[in-house]
Amino acid sequence: MNIAVTGASGFVGGNLIPYLKSLNHNVLAISRTNKFTYSYLDSIFIDKNNINIVIHLAGKAHDFKKTIRPSEYFEANTELTISLFNEFLNSKASTFIYFSSVKAVTDKGSLPITEEFNADPISVYGISKLKAETYIQSMVIPESKKVFILRPCMVHGPGNKGNLNLLYKIVSKNLPWPLGAFDNLRSFCSIDNILFILKELIEREDILSGVYNVADDEPLSTNSIIKLIAVSQDQTAKIWNLPKAFIFVLAKFGDAFRLPLNSESLQKLTESYVVSNKKILLAIGKSLPVSSKDGLMKTLKSFK
Repeated sequence: MNIAVTGASGFVGGNLIPYLKSLNHNVLAISRTNKFTYSYLDSIFIDKNNINIVIHLAGKAHDFKKTIRPSEYFEANTELTISLFNEFLNSKASTFIYFSSVKAVTDKGSLPITEEFNADPISVYGISKLKAETYIQSMVIPESKKVFILRPCMVHGPGNKGNLNLLYKIVSKNLPWPLGAFDNLRSFCSIDNILFILKELIEREDILSGVYNVADDEPLSTNSIIKLIAVSQDQTAKIWNLPKAFIFVLAKFGDAFRLPLNSESLQKLTESYVVSNKKILLAIGKSLPVSSKDGLMKTLKSFK
């Protein structure tokens, strides 16, 4: 297969491209750092390179520091996707795989998020992803083509600490985790499972087009993750079950004095966000190769 991958220099792209090559696929890597710039997508690059499959990873990631202008999200996540998808429709390529995000559905998810949820994102990031999804779904897709919209939750793997970085630093410094009284569950997605799912989508003809959540099988609590981090460092986890009322007071104090522990950070650290992967598993008809705990442990051990 001849496969074009946008966002080639990102974390997923950096893992996907050598993986596809190991499966003997020809890969056209597209990123801002090579000659195939995003503006180049306005030409008929798909047919010129005899591309069979387009995997669209490129976009503006969620900025928790809030330094990115809203227009940048819509330019990178919405307009670029629309431009590329239009070219795909007018090309000879057979398959388009768009990496969206579960944040296109909701920013909060205490109940398992399924593909049937009514999308109501709050963040500009989520809204920009949803607009791209909406455009793709509004178009008439020829019977000869397949279109997959994937909604991964938090992706991790060796070399990518992501949101695990803060927790990892706390355990590394042998500091106690003070939020043990909060009981939550969060879904994660191992890069190994993402690569497995992509392999199934590009090499099989029996998987139907559609929107699919991508997540590991088992959501994990923050307390469980703290314990896994400690094990990866050959330590014993220190988890304090301080009264929630006391923690809320500390968070209010953090709001007033702009401390790391404030109401916003407390919510992010303790809220649940559970994503259902039942639809993609049913479509593939196979189990994911990596369990939630094994995938996280592989990632955590890579941080040393």
